[in-house]
Amino acid sequence: MRNALNGLYKAGGLLAAFFIVAICMIVMGQVVLNLIDRIAGLLFEEAIGLTIPSYADFAGFFLAASSFLALAYTLREGGHIRVTLLLGHIPHKFRHIAEIWCLALVTFITLYFTYYMGSLVLESYEYQDMSSGMVAIPIWIPQSSLLLGLAILSIALIDELILVLMGRDASYEGKEENLLENTAEGEG
Repeated sequence: MRNALNGLYKAGGLLAAFFIVAICMIVMGQVVLNLIDRIAGLLFEEAIGLTIPSYADFAGFFLAASSFLALAYTLREGGHIRVTLLLGHIPHKFRHIAEIWCLALVTFITLYFTYYMGSLVLESYEYQDMSSGMVAIPIWIPQSSLLLGLAILSIALIDELILVLMGRDASYEGKEENLLENTAEGEG
């Protein structure tokens, strides 16, 4: 079960990375087309008008997808910003209770957002909502990536909550220090 969950979180991270690369490719493609258009304008005194239709819309959809799909993986790797200054000064017994409370609260909030995102995707599908760019695509398609990211995050948070309730440290514990050390080594 642990391997399946870790694989799910990693798959979300890999999908997020794919969408980051897709953003880079679409933006670089548009930059190249702008350059060709500019050169054509200088040579022939008239621009060709090359463009990737709705490239800004697609880049925005890809950004939302990468942001949401990376949430669970980032949580498991300790990359989210947490209030460790306060938690570090609380006695271990109370810290454990505070950690449970925080995880329970954020799990509830994330499940709430996941439910309503699912409702929004279903509504967009039923009403056949389309994007407003040059290339009109069904809006439920990019919304689905947000729903998937929230669903994976909900699973990760439930996973973390169960671990902490069982008395174990959360998977992200101690990883903040590793991130800080790696950052400091890169600067020095």
